[in-house]
Amino acid sequence: MPKIDLAKFKNKHFLSLMGNGIISLFGLLQFALLYKAFSKEDVGIWFFFMATQSIFDSIRNGFLGTATIKFYAGAEQKRAANVLGSVWYLAIGITMLMLVVNGSAYLALPFISNAPLIISIKWVGITILSSLPFSVIFWKLQADEHYGTILWLRFINNGSTIIAFLILLFLGKFSLQTALLWNFITNCLTSAVGIIANKGGLKTITQRSKDTITELVNFGKYSLATNLSSNLLRAVDTYIVTFMLGPGALAILSVPSKLIELVEIPLRSFVSTGMSSMATAFNQKNMHQVTYILKKYAGMLTIVFIPLAIGMFFFADIPVNLLSSGKYRGTEAANLYRFIMFNAILYPIDRFNGVTLDIIHQPKINFYKVQVMLVVNIIADFVCIGSLHNVYGVPLAGLITLSTGIAFGYINLNKYLEVRIPDIITTGFYEIKLLVSQLFNRKKVRG
Repeated sequence: MPKIDLAKFKNKHFLSLMGNGIISLFGLLQFALLYKAFSKEDVGIWFFFMATQSIFDSIRNGFLGTATIKFYAGAEQKRAANVLGSVWYLAIGITMLMLVVNGSAYLALPFISNAPLIISIKWVGITILSSLPFSVIFWKLQADEHYGTILWLRFINNGSTIIAFLILLFLGKFSLQTALLWNFITNCLTSAVGIIANKGGLKTITQRSKDTITELVNFGKYSLATNLSSNLLRAVDTYIVTFMLGPGALAILSVPSKLIELVEIPLRSFVSTGMSSMATAFNQKNMHQVTYILKKYAGMLTIVFIPLAIGMFFFADIPVNLLSSGKYRGTEAANLYRFIMFNAILYPIDRFNGVTLDIIHQPKINFYKVQVMLVVNIIADFVCIGSLHNVYGVPLAGLITLSTGIAFGYINLNKYLEVRIPDIITTGFYEIKLLVSQLFNRKKVRG
């Protein structure tokens, strides 16, 4: 029997994977509790609130998340402090503007009868405020590639939420309002821990500069639009399905949509480590390394996703029934999960095309890419759902959208880097063989 070298697991890739795995696992547990304890109406309201919060959060993350990694990673100490201080300054300013917008919406509450909208107006502002510090902390830690610290902070944030929900459920106090309250409290806890441990460099705000702020703004305006459009791309299915098929169909779609987290775990992990590595390589003017990282990560994930999709074709009913406590047995939920998992095979190449465009300082092209995908997805949703008259139109529209995005990104990326899809697959296959060889202490053989 070959001996597994456990030390090989102590690297940034495994720690990032663990961090995303924890947040996704806790997310699935959280939604399992919601499906078990809440009515369909309350589950729908929670989903609507989370979608709305995600859109607000994408404004701040989109404007500064990628920019922080791009300009901070690999920078010398003085420049890094200048960038981080400018990021804190802008993050606080953007959050204050969102609070003003949210506060203005309170004036309309007496004229609104829609329950999901009322809940969102009441809670989204303070929730976004509570997540401000740990958002900046995570950007910095990601740029520094301190994935072990990210792992612990995510454990604190998501673990404390699950514990709070379980206690509320045990005490018979678990409701939509208490869930929203403890979601806010656990955000505050994580932010406080990060600040007290000095993981975010808040003091660097005094070292900000007008030139760096302008530089971040000029870059961020495109990444903001891209990130916001990406969130709208994910949210548009929710709104169109609700409009065309009703909340019952949305409830069914929400199950496989949440289970796709099983794919997002490695995808987010590789994007996280890949972005910081590519940013460092680009800042050092090593374009060959940027190309290699793109092919390596996108190729490995594509190959890994193929057997996952095949496995879910045969066993999709198991996770669907576990997550929904059997409430969606016999519905379209399992088949939807099968279709969405096969679409997921295309996720890595699409995602890394966009990330690489941002890193090589072409955020405008990535913005156009996402805009094209958004328009195509809206049209495809209406056509496919309207033609089929059921939720199966959603994954079909998703396949059309992904194919369009990959083609657009592939054509434009090759204007700056030499990237071929066969090379991506070949490189990914080699890297997986190399990884397995290293884990089992086998001699590396370069083919």
